[in-house]
Amino acid sequence: MSTDPQATTEPAGTGHRIVVGVDGSEDAERALEWAAAQADRTGSVLDIQTAYEPGYTFITHDEVERTMERRVDEAAAYVAKVAPRVVTKSATHEEGPAAALIEASEGADLLVVGSRGLGGFAGLLLGSVGLQCSLHAHCPVTIIR
Repeated sequence: MSTDPQATTEPAGTGHRIVVGVDGSEDAERALEWAAAQADRTGSVLDIQTAYEPGYTFITHDEVERTMERRVDEAAAYVAKVAPRVVTKSATHEEGPAAALIEASEGADLLVVGSRGLGGFAGLLLGSVGLQCSLHAHCPVTIIR
């Protein structure tokens, strides 16, 4: 895939869709930036996804929903700033991030994730979500470091 910003752009509305997972991590921010540029080059809709698996923190369900909505709203605002021609859509999920992204990859042209999320094993080169997505996604996967 070309990273040349002058690459040919397909017209919007071609039915192409790129899914990107966001979780607030630095790698996810880089994945969002890369996915926005790719969506701009290809005329694809950028489908921003985030997920939360209940049971990991001691905050209310409403707080989780507000945080997840804020995360996808901030991601969409960022895309509007750096790639204003890109159409975005978004979804939040109350399930494991890998399962949510794998499901969202159905019918997509590409799934983009960061190599590491917010998990506790900082020494890993590839996190569990990226690994599961690379093994089970329904489309090609790009992992951004």
